[in-house]
Amino acid sequence: MGATFAQKVLAQRSGNRSVEPGQIVTVSPDHLLMHDNAAPIVSKVNADLDKFGLASREVPVIVLDHVIPAANEKTATSHKKIREFVAKFGVKHFYEMGEGICHEVVISKGLALPGSLVVGSDSHTCTYGAAGSFATGIDRTEAAAILLTGKTWLKVPQSIKIEVTGRLKPPASAKDLILTIIGDIGADGANYLAVEFHGNIGALTMEDRITIANMGVEMGAKIAVFPVDDLTKAYLQRAGAAKGWKAVWADQDASYVKTLRYDLGKIVPVVAKPHAVDNVAPARDLKGIPINEFLIGTCTNGRLGDLRAAAAILKGKRVAAGSRLIVLPASRDVMIAATKDGTITTLVEAGAMVLPPGCGPCLGAHQGVLAPGEKCLSTANRNFKGRMGCADAEIYLASPATVAASAIAGRIVEPRGVTRPAAKAKPKAKAKPRPKAKPRASSKAKPKKAGAKKARRR
Repeated sequence: MGATFAQKVLAQRSGNRSVEPGQIVTVSPDHLLMHDNAAPIVSKVNADLDKFGLASREVPVIVLDHVIPAANEKTATSHKKIREFVAKFGVKHFYEMGEGICHEVVISKGLALPGSLVVGSDSHTCTYGAAGSFATGIDRTEAAAILLTGKTWLKVPQSIKIEVTGRLKPPASAKDLILTIIGDIGADGANYLAVEFHGNIGALTMEDRITIANMGVEMGAKIAVFPVDDLTKAYLQRAGAAKGWKAVWADQDASYVKTLRYDLGKIVPVVAKPHAVDNVAPARDLKGIPINEFLIGTCTNGRLGDLRAAAAILKGKRVAAGSRLIVLPASRDVMIAATKDGTITTLVEAGAMVLPPGCGPCLGAHQGVLAPGEKCLSTANRNFKGRMGCADAEIYLASPATVAASAIAGRIVEPRGVTRPAAKAKPKAKAKPRPKAKPRASSKAKPKKAGAKKARRR
């Protein structure tokens, strides 16, 4: 019997010829991700760090992104402690506030390589499976131990195989695909399982794969991973990733606890209703629900393609009166690219407020917190009760296209043939009769200027 992706990676990283599901292995991660929570993690082992030092200055990756700029003195003090830790121990991979959301930074900077093992003190570390990495979230105590020892333990997971065929038909998107899968499997349907994506993977862009892998944890998955292909290689090359990596993938005869199949051509725009990500329904069945706040961005859908998809719908239109639209680019690089190509201008002209690259409203820390009774339609990955700072608010999840189209209407709509209601046309003035043409003085006609006929037709 062949081995799954998870079995192969964990066997290699633990020094075993092979491993079986359920087996406990000790491994040395290539990287440990931390963000603003690095301060409380470090505080757990401050004394030991002073005594024994940091296991590796290459392993930690710290990104300030959750509450940036600092919203209060407590947060500012926490950020200060992180900077001091970085300077004291010479942490190589440190990204200041404004660089972007941690998951976008790690994968776009080429820090998650195919076949690598990356752990993070954030549940959405599974995002890096888009690049063929075994990437998973761990708790803060485990993270603190890795700072000291460079090692941790993992249980080898069983695996689910998801096969995709066909191609997505716009406006359906990768977000609609992953929400559909989560709706089918359930929020706990892949608990501590590795989810492998197979089939016509070439039909999904790298941005699509990042969105899908990011939400693997929303069905309980330990990891969500894609095979490495030419798109992956090109993405890593642009990211400046280190060379010498070796891709890992499952054997054809690997064993799975479940196999699911999806025809991408049958995916339709969907929405996850409050207060669970698996509470999914077609967008057309929810049309008319009024929305107060619209959010486009986050580590799930804050990349350039996402912002462009929203701008294409919002171009020349306006956010509905009484509603507000917040745009949250996933990184500084995304912000720059979207500024250069006019995407940001289009969104701002439509009435959007653009926030600095970070997490902000997604977790309800600051910027975009909801009020009691309000509803938000968001491209983020979670809609739990109280997620955006208010337990008496409601969060709906959807794709950038659905959020943008709905922002124009001020209510949930399906993003198909979206147009803004036309303003009442002013009565046309009566056309004045054309004066009769005067006879030419000469029978010889003057040559017409080139392009004159075309100009009159425009």
